[in-house]
Amino acid sequence: MGLNLLLVCVPIAVGLDWYGANPILIFVVSALAIVPLAGLMGRATEQLSFYVGATIGGLMSASLGNAPELIISGFALKEGLVDIVKASITGSILGNLLFTLGLAMVIGGWGRERQRFNPTVAGLSGGLLLVAAIGLLIPAIFHFASGKDREVSTEIAIVLFVAYILSLVFTLKTHRQLIESTSSASAAAGEHEEGNEERWSKGKAIAVLAGVTVLIAIVSEILVGAIEPASASIGLTPIFAGVIFLSLVGNAAEAMNAVQFARKDQMDLSFGIAVGASTQVALFVAPALVFLGYVIGQPMDLHFTVFEIAAIVLSVIIASRLTSEGESNWMEGVMLLSVYLMLAIGFFFLPA
Repeated sequence: MGLNLLLVCVPIAVGLDWYGANPILIFVVSALAIVPLAGLMGRATEQLSFYVGATIGGLMSASLGNAPELIISGFALKEGLVDIVKASITGSILGNLLFTLGLAMVIGGWGRERQRFNPTVAGLSGGLLLVAAIGLLIPAIFHFASGKDREVSTEIAIVLFVAYILSLVFTLKTHRQLIESTSSASAAAGEHEEGNEERWSKGKAIAVLAGVTVLIAIVSEILVGAIEPASASIGLTPIFAGVIFLSLVGNAAEAMNAVQFARKDQMDLSFGIAVGASTQVALFVAPALVFLGYVIGQPMDLHFTVFEIAAIVLSVIIASRLTSEGESNWMEGVMLLSVYLMLAIGFFFLPA
């Protein structure tokens, strides 16, 4: 696989960091190293799900799908880079919802009148994203309205996390048939392609998952250590680096998979990857980082900047509006990409 060729960047990143090379070079190489590692983690999780059953396998895929982002953000939080962590959360939501989904719609819809996907999943995802956007909005509104230093982020994080767990129960257990009813064709196509690939043994899947997790942790620490000096060297704010670069690194493997499925007219799978990843970041990764902050003694709240909140809310609104009917075309993808580029311009010129 071509993507696995980038694995050579792992030892190179370690060597450059040990040598004390230019932080820009360290950041670029370690970012490239994360991409194939994230892809391997997803592949290992998928292979292991064959041996643990559909329900547990679905839970694993949902929980570990954002593990690279969680690990990267965890190291950034440990270093006290709270603003960059928040920026990466914002960037992951925007990147998946606007860039990944928009690019998939453009490439998959080119030459086709329309592509269809499960409207039930689209409605559920849109509702969950709206709940998440409200959850990220309330801490800022509370701070502005009360004028007090008290934070409500922990309580909000608990509510978001519970909503995430219940959404898994809904999709994987109580309403599984409803969710899968109109996406059977895409699922069957995906299973057919998987059937043509060699299935890993359970031991190999566990070994790869464990090994990749360790490597992602090592490379993530290097990446986080280089982000601030690299940003300063090229004149970028750490917030812009977190929103754009750090989020794209963590989501690169998912973006490529979403585009690949869309090109094969398997839009259900593509939509599930792009929108599902945004939902998981907002409902699972963000609360998890708040909880992690307590464990490592580095407070983390959900009080985002006004521009970040506005970007998330606007992205959720336009994505929900364009996908509510369960079909898409390439022009709708252009609209999503246009919004992403406009927001990126805003973050680029946003003062530090």
